[in-house]
Amino acid sequence: MPSVISLFSGCGGLDLGFLKAGFDIIFANDIDKDACKTYEKNLKHKINCLDICKLDATEIPNGDILIGGFPCLGFTIANGKNRNLNSEYNSLYLQYARILKAKQPKCFLVENVVGIKAGEKFAENFENEILKSFKECGYRVKFKILNASDFLVAQNRRRVIILGVRNDIKEEVNFPIPFEKKFTLFDAISDLPENFDENILNHTGSSHGVKINGYVGNRILDWNKPSPTITGRGSRSGGAVIHPHPNLKRRLSVRECARLQSFPDDFIFLGSNSASYAQIGNAVAPLFAFFIANEFREFFGLEKLDIKKIKWNLVYLKDLRDFLKQNGVRY
Repeated sequence: MPSVISLFSGCGGLDLGFLKAGFDIIFANDIDKDACKTYEKNLKHKINCLDICKLDATEIPNGDILIGGFPCLGFTIANGKNRNLNSEYNSLYLQYARILKAKQPKCFLVENVVGIKAGEKFAENFENEILKSFKECGYRVKFKILNASDFLVAQNRRRVIILGVRNDIKEEVNFPIPFEKKFTLFDAISDLPENFDENILNHTGSSHGVKINGYVGNRILDWNKPSPTITGRGSRSGGAVIHPHPNLKRRLSVRECARLQSFPDDFIFLGSNSASYAQIGNAVAPLFAFFIANEFREFFGLEKLDIKKIKWNLVYLKDLRDFLKQNGVRY
């Protein structure tokens, strides 16, 4: 199977999607110790826990695909007026480009927040600095904004997806085709106990009180719609950036956030509740990642996998199989 090098791997959301699609992760790296422990616990693969700036490219094996989503703290619209084009985090794309140039995989994938190109200054930086740096490594590059809710994830999560193919290769990687079917907050978490319950894996959470004031993390959630974006913003304090449960009595649990990000129910998050919230919010939704990875299968001449045949251990996907069967829908 084609091999994958993963950078900024976090707890493994993007990597899990590629694993489910049949790819072989041969190298992974992240700086977050808690995320690395979670990654190794669930993906059964050793991750290099190191600041990417100190990562020696010669120690990375050659691979067919490079994947990753560099940190977005300076780009994210959730920061409002505190968005900072000059944030130290915003230059980490250069580290991705450094590894891309050194390893020369056949193709690559970058995932990031829409804020990376929202607004005149950011859009100019996106085109003239970020995309240019990847093109200068010897790749033709394209991008598109996709929403995870269009790919069976019960969450509105708009992301910029950048795809690149080495200039000497004629094949193209396509963007996945959205589903019309959308899942809701009710589909994803309504079966879980109304109160935190330590007997259910990671169904614990923030003790921060609920205060509805219209700001991010303090808005009423609608059972009948996909959830708003699960964020990793903040300094892991949990607090007000964790959305309130629709009952308005508490914040969403770690497990509920994981469900809304499409992590399987047997995926264990290690570290404190605050660290777990951050890992989930910073991750790529694995189910979303699977559909992107499916397009890479086609690039390598492999048949796409049928989601109905993928074991995911996620409650609402059982309903999906019935839905697809009843309506004759095939991805």
